[in-house]
Amino acid sequence: MKVIIPVAGAGTRLKPHTLHVPKPLMTVGGKRVLDHVLMPIVALDPDEVIFVIGHRGQMIVDYIKKHYSFKSRFVPQTKLLGLGYAIHLALDAVDDGPVLIILGDTVAECDCHEFINTSDYVLGVKSVNDPHRFGIAELENGWVVGLEEKPVNPHGNLALVGAYYFKQSILLKKVLRSIVNVGTTTNGEIQLTDALQKMISEGVKFKPYQVNDWYDCGKRDTILESNRHLLTKLPPPTPIDGSVLIPPLHISPSAKIFRSIIGPNVSVSEGVIIENSIISDSIIGEHSRINDTVLEDSILGCRAIVRGNKIRANIGDWSEIDNL
Repeated sequence: MKVIIPVAGAGTRLKPHTLHVPKPLMTVGGKRVLDHVLMPIVALDPDEVIFVIGHRGQMIVDYIKKHYSFKSRFVPQTKLLGLGYAIHLALDAVDDGPVLIILGDTVAECDCHEFINTSDYVLGVKSVNDPHRFGIAELENGWVVGLEEKPVNPHGNLALVGAYYFKQSILLKKVLRSIVNVGTTTNGEIQLTDALQKMISEGVKFKPYQVNDWYDCGKRDTILESNRHLLTKLPPPTPIDGSVLIPPLHISPSAKIFRSIIGPNVSVSEGVIIENSIISDSIIGEHSRINDTVLEDSILGCRAIVRGNKIRANIGDWSEIDNL
């Protein structure tokens, strides 16, 4: 089985952080987003993992080669024409056998072995309160009978969570090639949802699989919310003399905390130094420094410096905030 993970997006909704780092390499719940995505995939022992790369793609290549040993391939996507186009590029590099597609910027928690054994063709879904924001699956007698991409008047609330399994990928490859050649778009992009709908129209039966949890890491508010949920799955932190730690939280072993209150819902990355501060509901990037600050509901990029403020911040790499 081959696994395709599209990670080419520019992460526009997460700027300024994605100016210097691709979205899948941002930290959430004590790990990179991509690490959360790959953990269940590694357990499947796939024949190959194919990454579709674009924005800051070399950083993805370097990270995978440094931290993972599975066979990997990297397919460049120079035109951001939509998810369907990204998958089309990846499928040109594989045979017609089984394929698992997992999006690289969302974390869907499920038993992957169970997922791929549910049926020959499987779509991961989850009930949502705002179905107009997602691709939505319409069910009948336990099978998917229709799909809509961000519908104005949705026919249900089961959102596609970015997990797709195909026992044979030949028809998906054929349909996407046709859509790309004709230039069919929805909302200005070549959509994977349109290809899946065409497959349904041609008689393919997709089985829905309800995932346990689904964490969106696509914009500031949702990545902070995902951080809160993912941190609850971690063990309590090791106490630090002179500071108060309020779970859930993650503190890298290389971080240094002095006379501070950290938590709840805080991810502290490698090399961070925090002194005389109170921090909650925040993600702190690598090698940042925080002094004499009350910080909440914030994301700090790498090597950011914050001194002497009570703030809610969203600042990128190498930024500095100082109390004059």
